[in-house]
Amino acid sequence: MDDLKFGVRNKRGDWTPNKPVEYAPLFQFPTRFMAILKWLPHYFLPWNVIFAISAVAYWAWVIPSVETMQTISVGWVAWLYGVNAVCVFLFYGAFELHLYVLKRQENRFKYNGKFPADQKSKAFWFESQNLDNILRTFLSGVTIWTALEVGMLWAYANGYAPWLSFAENPWTLALVALVVPVIHEFHFFCVHRLIHTPFLYKWVHSVHHNSVNPSPWSSLSMHPVEHLLYFGTVFYHLVLPSNPIIMLYQLHYAGFGAIPGHVGFDKVEVGDDKLVDSHAYAHYLHHKYFEVNYGDALIPLDRWFGTWHDGSPEGDARMQERYKRRKEKLAAKKASSETQEAAR
Repeated sequence: MDDLKFGVRNKRGDWTPNKPVEYAPLFQFPTRFMAILKWLPHYFLPWNVIFAISAVAYWAWVIPSVETMQTISVGWVAWLYGVNAVCVFLFYGAFELHLYVLKRQENRFKYNGKFPADQKSKAFWFESQNLDNILRTFLSGVTIWTALEVGMLWAYANGYAPWLSFAENPWTLALVALVVPVIHEFHFFCVHRLIHTPFLYKWVHSVHHNSVNPSPWSSLSMHPVEHLLYFGTVFYHLVLPSNPIIMLYQLHYAGFGAIPGHVGFDKVEVGDDKLVDSHAYAHYLHHKYFEVNYGDALIPLDRWFGTWHDGSPEGDARMQERYKRRKEKLAAKKASSETQEAAR
């Protein structure tokens, strides 16, 4: 597959798509109904359908009975952790094996031409990005994921969360399921802005940003506090009229859904002539520039708050202008403080 039909590669080997990132037309005004209809299949396929199916599969074959979940015990908690760990290993590992171990598409469609395994850094445990990311994923990420999953299932089993049945409330639950990605986007943006404040960035979020060149295992490589905040998106279902399956969908959207944004490739080659879009470029730019694209591209929150970067030269100019204004503001504040100090 010739990736230069879709983008350009610089001298360092970094690939950039020809088209800038665009927001989903869902929240664009005036409303463009035909654009929404054309975009709608991308809202479901392929990722959201995969996460929804995984939630249904969990409920059918993994989640214990309601009677069992009424009491928290080591047995079923350990069972859920084991299943989550195996599923993460298989799902994340499949991308890692295909793209980074076997390198089946070499560096085609890869944003950063270098591979993390080729570079040592003291920012990571054992100076290895992959080993650091894997350990953080399983020691903290899957553990906190499972803990919140257990807590929510216990709440449903004991009547502390609103549990609607699909038979009696099909349209209400369909609507809630439909807005799961919207809930995730809103929550992720708010949490992400929070952990970019200086104190939390230094002690919490910097762990994730050590992976400037993200790969699949970077997806859940976070500080435990960030894991708790990130997976906290599931708590919305303590107040929403929902269902345990939709709650699991919300959790899987966060857990398994972290992969597309960190896969490091714009497109994944499937067979000889099929491509699957990762929609990762917006978040890759966040890892590259740090202070842009706190959300993804579903809700235009970054545009509303002035932190949007679409990957175009114009987007880069807006970012540099924002940095310039901030430096000028800080310089003026410093000069004012020095003047006041001298006056004393």
